[in-house]
Amino acid sequence: MTTSNNKIINKKDLKKMFWRSLSMEYSWHYERQMHMGFCHMINDGLKKIYKDKPEELSKALQRHMEFFNITAALAPFVGGITLAMEEMNANDPDFDTSSINSVKAALMGPLSGIGDSLLLGTLRILAVGIGASLSMQGNPLGPIIFLLVFNVPCFILRWFCSTKAYELGANYLSKLQASGMMEKFMLAAAILGAIVIGGMTKELVSISTPLTLGSGESATTIQSILDSLLPGMLGLFATGIYYKLLEKKVNVIWVLLGTALIGILGAWTGILG
Repeated sequence: MTTSNNKIINKKDLKKMFWRSLSMEYSWHYERQMHMGFCHMINDGLKKIYKDKPEELSKALQRHMEFFNITAALAPFVGGITLAMEEMNANDPDFDTSSINSVKAALMGPLSGIGDSLLLGTLRILAVGIGASLSMQGNPLGPIIFLLVFNVPCFILRWFCSTKAYELGANYLSKLQASGMMEKFMLAAAILGAIVIGGMTKELVSISTPLTLGSGESATTIQSILDSLLPGMLGLFATGIYYKLLEKKVNVIWVLLGTALIGILGAWTGILG
């Protein structure tokens, strides 16, 4: 394994990433959410890293068209670390490229939890309260104050993430690689990513059944039995089906239509709640 300390990405490239991060949610959609925005955000950096390797650039762009979602202001942090890892891949022919998306998946959940709680759940509500209070008094500065209170801290955080994450990632990951701990780090990142996906499945995929066993006061709902075995079992089962369908390249439109049809029939027959 070879290691290179030559930095390809500079401050100018990181500033470009900052400006491109402002459009993270322009192409948001339900299948892969922010993946196109993320790929667009780091596109210039990837072109510079793989300047003389068009095939590697193509592979990198395909890598970053996978599912991605995070609190938008923190996206540059993941982008900076991703560029640092792509740079390591360009310098090391033995680098495990699957580790790049593993680290992205591991970072998405924890950073989203922090970002959503502090920025969307706290700062935005505070900004709305101040702006709405001024507006109710007839003060035309209400909307402006709202925008400033919410956006100024978000822009500062976005700028900090854009300029510091790459440096952090490049230095830390280089030390890991030199010490031989990189494989253990990637394994830990993959495990954390799987845990995050499992948690997201439990929270975001909600399926229940009102069917019961027995009658009268002694009746027991099948849902309570399933929850006692494994909470969210039906949602996990459905997610597994979706995974297999997408793995077999089934068009996502058909998956959505099938989901809607099963939901309607399930509610109509009383099988699903």
